[in-house]
Amino acid sequence: MRYILAHDLGTSGNKATLYSEEGAMLASATVAYAMHCFNGSWAEQDPEEWWQAVCDSTRALLAKVSIDPADIAVVALSGQMMGCTPVDINGRALRPSLLYCDQRATREAEALLSRISMEEFYGICGHRVSASYALEKLMWLRDNEPKVFRQTHMTLCAKDYVNYRLTGVFATDHSDASGTNAFDVNDFSWSEHVLALADIDVCMFPKAVNAATLIGEITDAAARATGLVAGTPVAAGAGDGSAAGVGAGSVRPGSAYLCLGSSAWIGLTVEKPIVDAGMSTMNWAHAVPGYLHPTGTTQTAGSSFKWMAEQICAVEALLGKTSGKSVYAQIDEVVAAVPPGARGVLFLPYLLGERTPWWNPDARGAFIGMNLASTRADMMRAVMEGVAMSLGLIADIFRAHVPIDKLTAIGGGARSAVWRQILADACGCPVQTLTSRAEATSMGAAVIGGVACGLFKDFEAVNRFVVADETVQPCAERVSLYRARRALMERAYHGLVDVYAELAEACRRTL
Repeated sequence: MRYILAHDLGTSGNKATLYSEEGAMLASATVAYAMHCFNGSWAEQDPEEWWQAVCDSTRALLAKVSIDPADIAVVALSGQMMGCTPVDINGRALRPSLLYCDQRATREAEALLSRISMEEFYGICGHRVSASYALEKLMWLRDNEPKVFRQTHMTLCAKDYVNYRLTGVFATDHSDASGTNAFDVNDFSWSEHVLALADIDVCMFPKAVNAATLIGEITDAAARATGLVAGTPVAAGAGDGSAAGVGAGSVRPGSAYLCLGSSAWIGLTVEKPIVDAGMSTMNWAHAVPGYLHPTGTTQTAGSSFKWMAEQICAVEALLGKTSGKSVYAQIDEVVAAVPPGARGVLFLPYLLGERTPWWNPDARGAFIGMNLASTRADMMRAVMEGVAMSLGLIADIFRAHVPIDKLTAIGGGARSAVWRQILADACGCPVQTLTSRAEATSMGAAVIGGVACGLFKDFEAVNRFVVADETVQPCAERVSLYRARRALMERAYHGLVDVYAELAEACRRTL
């Protein structure tokens, strides 16, 4: 028996998972790390903590299973996308990584837009010009931290930094490359035109290859740090969005899925870019060669839920400790008792700006409709509904181009039966889950690794891993209710745009 070691390098921690070549998940181990948010819209992580989490989770995993590490056929990573991790020529991180949700590079985005129209840029890169992406963040480093920039050999995405620590090879895959805003999704190459406009040298980005490419082997130093065997092959892997698409079974055109993690998105598999008239959705390179992976993203989905759990659910946390139920199970019980519509309370889930459909880094969260009778329970349901309705807006944008008759829900948030029902009602279609709904990203990485090392013939091998669980049907009455609430949500956002801008400017003046 040969095995695949998959790592899911997320926003809140790294999860190492061991799979057999037959698709069985044998064991997993997770090591958490912190995200540092400050200055209103800045978000960073220490890349050394990523590496330590990969080492610690690998050792913890190997301690749980009675296998010979020499039988691990391949190591494959998925990782959070769009970040900017500047490293020197020896691969040493020069500063904390600027994460996907970091919005400090707004001026750099504006400068880039003064040299190219949004429409032309979107046609090349499949994305808007935005502070969310690595290119604009690298421009910010050049303009604000020139000493760091002068030492920067190249910028790496999260998984690519870890892959370098494992193999000593600088590389990325097409999916992560397409999340930098420096990559042409029409011919899968770095866009020298865009980079020239940004005044950034193409050499500051690593070589880009298909996700299922072996880029190197575990070095002696990495073997000592992780407990793996030197010489074990390492695949390029993929960004977490594309890996999740594989793990959700979306490896051919015609399938759609929903990932409910720290951020959330609806993703598709297509052969040509979806050209959204509002340029509100994104076209990524798929982990499956030759395909594209359009998505629309809600920036703070699970993050909004986590904020809620930490800030207003102290009672549920205490009950969880005394009852043996998790805080999440307690929240589900409370929310299930609140009628749809949260008794008039509406939540805008923009705690760190918003991507689809607004692309506004200054947007902020808000509770609207509160009165003296409003309760914590109403607020809790409003948070879950706000995220679900934001995803419903995305589903409708895609429906103008392709049918969406069903969504496969993956990610940690998909564990909640209450949230799945809200999602089905807010998106207006059945929501199906998998038996391993929280493992789709690592399963996708495992399939990518298996294809890369020759264990699997092609990506259809995902069918060894994916097992359908239950399907939640939407209720016609609630679909109508949430459609009306979504309209209110859109009006509320537009009504607050000027307020958001003034608050952001006031915040910038205090920095």
